Amino acid sequence: MTTARKQLVSIDATPYYHCVSRCVRQSYLCGHDYKKRTCYNHRKQWVEQKLIALTYCYCIDVCAYAIMSNHYHLVLYINKNKALALSQLEVVERWSLDHKLPLLIKRWLRKELTNRAEEEKCNKIIELWRKRLWDLSWFMKDLNFEIACKANREDNCKGHFWESRFKSQALLDDQALLAAMAYVDLNPIRASTAKMPEASEYTSIKARLDALGNGCISPNYLCPFIGHSSNETQSGIPFKLMDYIELVDWTAQEFREGKASIDHTLPPILQRLSFDQQHWIKVCTHLERRRTTAISTRLYQIEHAKLLLGKSKIHMYWLN
Repeated sequence: MTTARKQLVSIDATPYYHCVSRCVRQSYLCGHDYKKRTCYNHRKQWVEQKLIALTYCYCIDVCAYAIMSNHYHLVLYINKNKALALSQLEVVERWSLDHKLPLLIKRWLRKELTNRAEEEKCNKIIELWRKRLWDLSWFMKDLNFEIACKANREDNCKGHFWESRFKSQALLDDQALLAAMAYVDLNPIRASTAKMPEASEYTSIKARLDALGNGCISPNYLCPFIGHSSNETQSGIPFKLMDYIELVDWTAQEFREGKASIDHTLPPILQRLSFDQQHWIKVCTHLERRRTTAISTRLYQIEHAKLLLGKSKIHMYWLN
């Protein structure tokens, strides 16, 4: 039985979620279909471009992404406080970037409203849009719908492009966030479509490395690394960027037989988080293979999440 999304997503439990969408029948509709002898690789760019565009519309930040031939992965940060802090004009401007505005709102923008009833109606519409700006389901719907429509027009067909609805996993602590991000960024390495993270096309790790090569700290459409979770002046990923890059590179080397052996000297971030090397590799290769809806290291966070999600049981992936 399908679980209601409100029982899978709670901003009070965690703002971080790992999301996956797969092509129908897991066909290579975004890659090279060898049976049909057709290449759809250009659709990966469609997904990446639409994803980037949505970050300017929604108050949902992209921590990591990987676009594969028959599915894609996202690690998203729901920035509710950012949405709540927007003025009504900013809400309308953001919503208009990816949606058509009704005539009443256009009149509101031109200050042409004539009575209180119209003003109240506009206020209701704008506040509804404000809620949608941090709604994970709306974000994923807008992403998947446009790609499906473009692909169906290209193939001159109708029907589903994506297999059912997207899958989501709640990332309940910093370790879970880190594991999910590494898992996502290393998808091409595991699939043997890339030999190194910097050669992994359509991934956030390559985008971050390319930005560093061009003298930028991070692409402005990706959630920034802020160094530590106690940094309350800025929202972002609570790790150092260089630590994360070192960790991803080390993990990628462990995937390649004959390339490297397990070193007794771990990257600093692994020491701080007390991860076991063998278990870390297992996490980065099996994170999605279980029927899990949440990931964590601590029991009390699971109990808290169950309460917030209104569930008596959660399918867990333990990171210890």
